[in-house]
Amino acid sequence: MIIETLRLGSYGANCYLVGSEKSKDIMIIDPGAESSKVKNIIQKKSYNPKFILLTHGHGDHIGGVKDLKKEYNIPVYIHKKDSNMLKDEKLNFTKMMFKNGVSLNADKFLEDGATITLDNMKFEVIHTPGHTPGGICLKHKDVVFTGDTLFKGSIGRTDLPGGSYDQIIKSIKEKLMTLDDNTVVYPGHEGKSTIKQERENNPFIK
Repeated sequence: MIIETLRLGSYGANCYLVGSEKSKDIMIIDPGAESSKVKNIIQKKSYNPKFILLTHGHGDHIGGVKDLKKEYNIPVYIHKKDSNMLKDEKLNFTKMMFKNGVSLNADKFLEDGATITLDNMKFEVIHTPGHTPGGICLKHKDVVFTGDTLFKGSIGRTDLPGGSYDQIIKSIKEKLMTLDDNTVVYPGHEGKSTIKQERENNPFIK
């Protein structure tokens, strides 16, 4: 399984290139900025981008979407409850974060429990509201991409519009802490962890 981690932009958001070693078909998860870096890796490794998946609609995770969508002519996926955020440069904060705001329509809306297929790989969409109303995680076997829901030793902030502390804790405890201990957590910021490490050490969960 291909997992390339790129820490992009001044906000240090993690963009992931995830896909099949065999076909080199990949998805681009949360291209937050510096789309040229993403394109350079794709060209260097001869990857075949199939779609862009957004874990939520905040600007530090969507800043490079329009350029990459245009470059590869690929669709953009997001949970339907964050679709309005993606369309509004004020709601997604790109008007504030960047010189040029980002506003676009998603091509596909995701729902809890949906399955996304990439080559011979199947990914489960896990709706985890709390950081944003439409925040999602994406699971494949013993790997989960958690966006800004769960970090190593922390959780996503909940003081922005649409955020809820109670809701994010509920999402983490009921949707993520039920996963196997050895599931590797790839978060939206900073380094990776495991479900066991977070269950035992994360002060927001203990």
